[in-house]
Amino acid sequence: MTQPPGNTLTASDRHIDVWLAYYNEISDPGLHAAYRALLTEEERGKEFRFYFPDDQRRYLVTRAMVRTVLSRYLPAVDPRAWRFSNNSYGRPEIANFSSAECGLRFNISHTRGLIALGVTHQRELGVDVENVQTREVSLDIADRFFAAPEVAELATVPKERQQDRFFEYWTFKESYIKARGMGLSIPLGQFSFHYPHERAVHIAIQPELGDEASRWGFWQYRPTKEHLLAVCAERREGGEPSLTLRRVVPLAGEEVVQPELLKTSEASR
Repeated sequence: MTQPPGNTLTASDRHIDVWLAYYNEISDPGLHAAYRALLTEEERGKEFRFYFPDDQRRYLVTRAMVRTVLSRYLPAVDPRAWRFSNNSYGRPEIANFSSAECGLRFNISHTRGLIALGVTHQRELGVDVENVQTREVSLDIADRFFAAPEVAELATVPKERQQDRFFEYWTFKESYIKARGMGLSIPLGQFSFHYPHERAVHIAIQPELGDEASRWGFWQYRPTKEHLLAVCAERREGGEPSLTLRRVVPLAGEEVVQPELLKTSEASR
């Protein structure tokens, strides 16, 4: 890490920060103890309910990461003071401050080896990250749940690229339903993604969902060879927001990173 943590960041309605933590690299027992000290008693109890050490560490780093990162934008709030609840569809939200009071929006995703946390201001946001090497899936899932144009396009992709293409669709879809705050209550077949060219993405939404494609911007990155990251963010007045990606070890250090940008809705315009 090239920069110690601690400086205050300004949450802007024209900007999104995406924080990346490679939790397997965070092995210092002293840091783990410091993370536990930030959690509520209930959160500490949940850590060791996970059977596998990988899941325990991922949970611990995730909880500490959310608390410490949010306090970077509101330093008057001690990381231990944040309280969270889930909306009716299960999306975590800040419980002890109203949207008007702090304005922060966040979204979390994690997979084997990587945690992603998106933070912005007064803008709906969804983030999804997947490990494309450890999670092999059957394309029957696409046949059952994807929109017909996506299934047809997948069938044209060379077999050795189909898993990657599947996860390109999957991460975009997950980021959208998370930004809507409604999870899998939104049928995956009622919206679809199209690639006008290899660097561009466009969403089409059926009228039943009561939404407009122009409302949303999308980005997709390759943080490592194993991981695929998608971000969906609500467009507001003033145009497309900018993104900064930061690699972080909570309480220890951070650095701005520039992973490969695979696709963006800006390229479709």
